[in-house]
Amino acid sequence: MIETKDLKKSYGNVEALRGLNLHVRAGSICAFLGRNGAGKTTAMKILLGMAHADGGQAAVFGLPADAADQGVEIRRRTAFVSEEKDLFPSMTAGEMIRFTAAFYPRWRGDLEQRYVREFELPLDRKVKALSRGMRTKLALLLALCRGAELLMLDEPTSGLDPAVTEQVLQAIVSHVAGGGMTVLFSSHQIAEAEQIADHVAIIDRGREAVTGALEDLRENYRRIQVVFANAAPETALRAPGIRNVRRSGRVMMLLASSGVDGIVEEARRLNPVSVDVTPVTLKEIFLEAVGGDEK
Repeated sequence: MIETKDLKKSYGNVEALRGLNLHVRAGSICAFLGRNGAGKTTAMKILLGMAHADGGQAAVFGLPADAADQGVEIRRRTAFVSEEKDLFPSMTAGEMIRFTAAFYPRWRGDLEQRYVREFELPLDRKVKALSRGMRTKLALLLALCRGAELLMLDEPTSGLDPAVTEQVLQAIVSHVAGGGMTVLFSSHQIAEAEQIADHVAIIDRGREAVTGALEDLRENYRRIQVVFANAAPETALRAPGIRNVRRSGRVMMLLASSGVDGIVEEARRLNPVSVDVTPVTLKEIFLEAVGGDEK
């Protein structure tokens, strides 16, 4: 559904993307994770033809995102909700819905009625008078009802209270389950990814750091704690699969993405007092990926 290869973009002296490789499979809910400023919004804008890359390639639906005519087709088949929500403040919520629906022949009136009811949207209230949560729910309704094949969300729950956040996330999951839509949503909230995503792409400083199916990451990543009688040796372990290494006093702590048995075997050759292997959470994987630790 989405593919980028060595995507680059700079703003002056700031490198927003430094060779990003991103792959999103059709039918998935992919969490696009990274710290603020990691390049998530820039990547989305390039995919939608709202910004142009300095190098590399980007394609959506197999169509090149940098071609003007193909970009129109990409945007026709994609619903995008920006962090700013991009609504007309002088319109009422009802007017905003009718105005948007007129542009989309595949508009789903049944879904419109459903989400108006579920979101408890005050149709006669002007957008500028809506709370942040209500504006988010209105923007999501406009995206979900247009019959799009791809939904792109940029920090959809930013600034929302827990109750509204839960309602927004559940609406996304329910919609995807019922219509086969693909979702790419950017966030720096790990809990949201764990709740609704089946794939994860973590980027840091404009490059991919960790990508894969969420269940695979949970299954394969492990923390390996190696304790020595004296100070942990500076010996570099060469077994494949080591993501990060930390040393503190007598302890060497490793994060492995695969090949745990081989790493443990090599560590035991250093004559440690003990070697313990434990699972890690997505939050731990994220923090290691964006933390800039020793590798």
